[in-house]
Amino acid sequence: MLLSIYPDNPDERKIRQVVEVLEKGGVIIYPTDTVYGLGCDVNQSAAVEKICRIRRLDPRDAMLAMIFESISQISQFVPPLDNSTFKLLKKNLPGPFTFILPAAGNVPKMFRNKKKTIGARIPAHPIPLAIVMPWEGPS
Repeated sequence: MLLSIYPDNPDERKIRQVVEVLEKGGVIIYPTDTVYGLGCDVNQSAAVEKICRIRRLDPRDAMLAMIFESISQISQFVPPLDNSTFKLLKKNLPGPFTFILPAAGNVPKMFRNKKKTIGARIPAHPIPLAIVMPWEGPS
């Protein structure tokens, strides 16, 4: 399936279709502020494995990044941030950076690597931000 989503005003219905694909274990290609990325629901281990196969990576060693819509969302998946790390994130995000942070215990095991870290990104692009924002249904 190919969906055209315009970044100036992402269509909520199309964003919901993308979220449904992810919830069912699908893999997507999406734009970021730098390049296109492959994405999946981190709770779907088969989807994470599929991305690793596509990229020819060993899932145990793969350095994968999670996309977030806010620093508060990142804080749900990492141990408490010290002030200097928080300030660094706040200064540079959203933007074209991936920060390598310690992974908290609630990060799906399939997504963590041997080093027990995650890559955290908040892209400055409306489409991935709309995909990862908590969706509350039609208003």
